[in-house]
Amino acid sequence: MGNTRNIFQGLSAFAITPADPDGKVDTAALGRILERLDMPGIDSIGLLGSTGTYIYLTREQRKVAIDVAIRTLRGRKPIIVSAGALRTDDAQHLAKDAEEAGVDGLLLAPVSYNPLTEEEVYRHYESVAGSTTLPICIYNTPSTTHFTFSDALLARIAGLPNVVALKQPAPINEPKGRHEALRANLPSGFSVGYSADWLVADSLMAGGSVWYSVIAGVLPAPSVALMDAIRRGDDAEVKRISALLEPIWELFKEFGDLRVVYALANELGLCKAAPPRPILPIAASHHRRIVSALANVNESMKVPS
Repeated sequence: MGNTRNIFQGLSAFAITPADPDGKVDTAALGRILERLDMPGIDSIGLLGSTGTYIYLTREQRKVAIDVAIRTLRGRKPIIVSAGALRTDDAQHLAKDAEEAGVDGLLLAPVSYNPLTEEEVYRHYESVAGSTTLPICIYNTPSTTHFTFSDALLARIAGLPNVVALKQPAPINEPKGRHEALRANLPSGFSVGYSADWLVADSLMAGGSVWYSVIAGVLPAPSVALMDAIRRGDDAEVKRISALLEPIWELFKEFGDLRVVYALANELGLCKAAPPRPILPIAASHHRRIVSALANVNESMKVPS
């Protein structure tokens, strides 16, 4: 719980939270998914992130998922959990639940229905950070929250004592310049990591600390191989593995990564689950593309899926 390890570094694999239509977590399936991620090269587990559909789960359902992760991983991998909620007091309760359960760190996004001001977002982070001793990662996900952090707001929130990391989408253009601009405004040692799997390689090679990965939650071995190549600065191998994953990236961009990873997890036999409604699974007419993209990775790489 809240150990002193730098948990916001390396490859963080984000797991889905398989559940029935009423939100009851399939604990056996979640355990299988997490066991698959307990391998060398996976540096942390992202639980109940956007991929883990945290916003669709009740407080009690989230507790169940956290309990499965704690019992399955038994301290072998750091567990990072989202405490996001519409209300600040609910986010504080979720942060306390996670800390009491024994997780290692928190993600916190500015979830809202009514648009938030910068001051409201700052006060939200200040209040939640003050309710826990766990290290917190700013969860910048504008595609879902519809809130865009200014660099000045990021720097202000980063000044809170236990806010130690930033997760945000990798930029399409000028990743090195954007990374350097972020670093210049943040405290020394502050972790800056990236999501958006199909774009992340350039930002990591420019100095990013963490790959917050959706695909690693269902295909850990190819993701580890890609991260290893990025760490070595092996541009040719990065391009080779990225090309093998390109059919999956294309599906991500067309259907949204959440729908695709559910389809992949089902195809791999990890679960029999659909995303929470109103999100619909990918139509059966596209199943062949899912199978083909998965086979392309499995057959072309010398590592298991």
